[in-house]
Amino acid sequence: QVRLAESGGGLVQSGGSLRLSCAATSGTLDYYAIGWFRRSPGKEREAVSCISAIDGTTEYDDSVKGRFTISKENAKNTAYLQMNNLKPEDTGLYSCAAMTACGTRPFSGSWGQGTQVAVLS
Repeated sequence: QVRLAESGGGLVQSGGSLRLSCAATSGTLDYYAIGWFRRSPGKEREAVSCISAIDGTTEYDDSVKGRFTISKENAKNTAYLQMNNLKPEDTGLYSCAAMTACGTRPFSGSWGQGTQVAVLS
């Protein structure tokens, strides 16, 4: 089963950008949809974006549409989340997970430790 590790988080000013990476530490991303999730302070974990395994179709939560871009490079066994025009409400722990398809339950063993994003107003 694929296992993932996130990186790229940090502290930025409102309006800034970050690119998060989700690398496979075992297995391959080729056959999986990859989702990005975040847990903001005081909130439940929410789905932010997803990219399908078959045709690269992408999905975004309304709160990040037009600002975030998800991508996947199978050759590098890595998925990315480019985050532009960051807002304080984007602050949270960002994690990635593998799924058979977007919208399905993530494989429990695929979750990484997460990477922290903090956006200052």
